[in-house]
Order: sequence, then C-alpha cells, then structure tokens
Amino acid sequence: MKKIAIVGAGPTGIYTLFALQKTNTPLSITVYEQADEAGVGMPYSDEDNSRMMLANIASIEIPPLFSTYLDWLRNQNEAHLAHYGVQKSALHDRQFLPRILLGEYFRDQFVLLVEHARAQGSEITVNESCPVIDIAATPEGVNLWTEGEPEPKSFDLAVIATGHVWPEEDASSRAFFPSPWSGLMEAKIAAGNVGIMGTSLSGLDAAMAVAIQHGTFVEADNEQIHFQLDEGSEALKIVLMSRSGILPEADFYCPIPYEPLTIATEQAIDAAIEQGSEGLLDRIFQLMVEELQRADPAWSEAVALNALTADSLREAWFADREKNGPFRWAVSNLDEVERNKRDRRTVPWRYTILRLHEAVEKIVPHLTEQDRERFNTGLARVFIDNYAAIPSRSIRRLLALREAGIISILTLGADYEMALKTDRTVINAEGNSWSFDTFIDARGQKPLKTKDLPFPVLRKQLESAGEAIPDVGDDYTLLAPEYLRGKIAFGALPYLMHDRPFVQGLVVCAEIGESMAKAAVQPTSRARRRLPFIGD
Repeated sequence: MKKIAIVGAGPTGIYTLFALQKTNTPLSITVYEQADEAGVGMPYSDEDNSRMMLANIASIEIPPLFSTYLDWLRNQNEAHLAHYGVQKSALHDRQFLPRILLGEYFRDQFVLLVEHARAQGSEITVNESCPVIDIAATPEGVNLWTEGEPEPKSFDLAVIATGHVWPEEDASSRAFFPSPWSGLMEAKIAAGNVGIMGTSLSGLDAAMAVAIQHGTFVEADNEQIHFQLDEGSEALKIVLMSRSGILPEADFYCPIPYEPLTIATEQAIDAAIEQGSEGLLDRIFQLMVEELQRADPAWSEAVALNALTADSLREAWFADREKNGPFRWAVSNLDEVERNKRDRRTVPWRYTILRLHEAVEKIVPHLTEQDRERFNTGLARVFIDNYAAIPSRSIRRLLALREAGIISILTLGADYEMALKTDRTVINAEGNSWSFDTFIDARGQKPLKTKDLPFPVLRKQLESAGEAIPDVGDDYTLLAPEYLRGKIAFGALPYLMHDRPFVQGLVVCAEIGESMAKAAVQPTSRARRRLPFIGD
C-alpha cells in the first residue's frame, strides 16, 4: 500500500483524510498531531478558546463529513449543549455557536473516519502530542522526523496540513500577548487598562476572554445582553484599536449555496487575465461595477459607483461607518441585519460583493507589482470586511460592554508607534500617548514565506530552487525543485495567502483536502496554481 503521512489533524487534515477514504483505495496512513487530541484543530480546541468565543460559520456553510454539523448537534445530550448556552429545541442551520462545540464535532467525525478507513482495508496510525520537526524529500520519497525520535520515518507522500501559525506561548508575557492564542486563555488578567490591537472578531473575542474574568454576561430570552461587573474589578477598561477604528458588520442573510454571478463570470475573469497584467485590475473592477449595477441599481446610484475606481471604492464602502461612529453604527447595522434575517431578505449589493471575492481572487497572481499593492489596500479591504461579517451575538456582547462603561474604540490612523515595555505597552499616535497594563495583538494571520517554514531541511530544499513562496500544482504538490514533485502536498494556509489572500475558512479547507487527496491516487499535477511571486 502507498504510505502517506498527514501532518496536522485540524480541519484541512480531516477533510484530506475524508477525501482519501472516498477513493476506496487501501492506503497506509500515519497522522501526526502536535496537540493532545487529533481531529479538533487549534481554532476549535478547549485549550485555546473559551465558551464565549463563537465560530464564524454556521452549519449550512460547513462541508459535511459523515453528518452535517446540525444533525450532529441534534444527536447531542440536551444538558451538554446547555453547558455552552445552546438550547437544543432552538437549533437551526444558520446559528453561530461556540467554537469548542465545533471542535467536538470535528473530533467525533475524525474518530469515525479512522474507523471507516480501517474497515475499508487501510492501515491508519494516529500520533497525538507528536510534533513533526523536519521533512525532507529523498530519491525514494519523503523522510519525516518527529520530536524525540532520532531516526526518520519514510513515506511515499507527505501532506502538510498544519493550519494557521501563531507565536509560541513563551513569546508572551504577563503584560503582552502576541496573539489571543498565545497563553491568553490560561492567564489571569488584572483589572486595569487592557489594549487590544484589532477590531475584527479576533479582537472582540480577546475582549470577551478578558471581560469574563471580571464579570458575567446576562443574556435574556429576548436576546438582550447585559454585563455585570464583579466587585473589585471597577478599574477594568478595555480599548479596541485599529488604523481605521471601524467595526465589522453583523452577519447578513443571503441564499446558500451562492447563486452564480452573471457578468463577472469565470469566463469573463479568464478573458480579462488573458489580455495581460497591464490594466488587469481596472478591467476587473469594471466587471464588478457592471455586476453591482445589475444586481442593485439603487445602491449603485446612491454611492455614485460609476464615478468610483478600484482605489476609491474602499472610501465609499466605509464612509457611513466613519461618519456615524462605531457604536452608533453597530446598533443600526445590528437592527437592520436582524430584521432582514427575520424577513429572509437579501441585500443585493452585500450579496454581490460576497460572491465576487472568490471570483476576483483569481487575478491576484497575475497583477503587476503596483496593482497588487493597489488591490491589497483597496478592493481586498472591501472583500475582507464583507466576508468577515461577525455573529450578531458578538455585536450584542460588545454593546453590553459599552453600556457598562468598560470598552471603547481607538482610531490610530496610518502612522502610529507601539513600544513594548517590561510591564506595559505604550501606543503613540497623532501626538497622543496611551499606556496599557496588558496588551493583546489580535490582528490575525499574516502571510508566510519559505523562510518561515518550521522544517529546516525542507526549507533549504525549497530555497535551493529560489522558492521564496512554495510553488504548488493543482493537487497542491510542490513543483520545485524537480525532485520534490509528487512527494509533498502543501496545504498550509498561511503560505498560500500571497496569491490567495482569502484562502481561509472550512470551505477552503475541504477544497484543499480534496485536491491533496488526488496526489495519493493520481499522477502528479504539473499545472501551477500561481505565477512566480513578484519580488522573488
């Protein structure tokens, strides 16, 4: 049997294993997971999340394994769900539920996958608490080293499904956390000035993790939420901050699966790409304009879409939020999206932008260096804001903290400085200075390059071919240098973000897993997924 190693047993690894067992090909599979439990994934583990933290995806959007997430939930014990504040009788497929519950679903599905694959005749070994420290291609296949084992194991194919990469916990201190997943869940945060860099869901989650150490969210049946501060925690003040000081929208209602685009179709995008890199961004923006005008002529006229460019759309997109202020705008937006959910009403311009982001992402590897920068600072910000809309419940909790006088939002502007002191963090911006007893950096995953790989030999092999960014084929197997072909499938999301800036989420994990599984049973793909990285 072909010997396959899967490095990482989070969602990408799970969907890869699921796709492998669907091939009905007996395989010898070894799964390596550095955490204590395989099949959960860091974003959903009980070690890295609190019960307050909500998954930003509902059952209707999650690619099913042996069962849908909703069906699995309905089979759970009512008391167990109640422990997470979930009423079994109120379950539906568009709910946003605690991340830890989603982790339990993936763990159960992983266990079933292992049993099912063995019943099909495959050999499966699962190694938990087992970090992989190096990977190397050889003339015969792939060698893989694990912590504490001097001799490598040999495989025909190694699948790298390591997921997001966050700073190690030892990089944090009692005063500074380089990410919300770097020891924050276990730390005792004193009631004082707490600064959080980032106003997206990660920033809000970090605020909730701190707040519940000093009080309680009281959630009524009418969905009203209040926060009761503990006696002795009156000094707690939380400041969320970002360059723009803008809050994300609450998640909005729309048809799922997505309806097809009518103008910015795959054929139209491909035709625009074939005309060359020069002017590509502006050609694509014109397709976007035509798509939006057809979908929502009233909104297009209201924002003067005809007069906007790929550079100025961002300013028009956020104008209302900047004018009204974050909290006033959040109240209005929450009321609107909840009303639309009750009425099952879709806002055409929002839904069109949501569908456009996946279609437009395809152009990124083909952009000139100048247009790539324009895209990253313009359209990408609009797309990310749109698809990263957050659960209404998170907005309600934020407003409850605001009502309790605990949280505020700071707009830093484009030019600010952050100084890390031994016992505090100081932010300087526009002539003002703020000092924080505790500071949490919650700005999310950054794109990584070959030099960031934690596997020294593989890193050297890629660098020897001048690969600043891992170059992969349609099945995600590495293409260069030549002797790597067909031996390593590379599905680690942070390293794919340079040319696929929106490559995240469970739908993408499932798509990548299915593609990587093909590498085990089909000839090696030689079709590139990207052009040479600009600046390589």
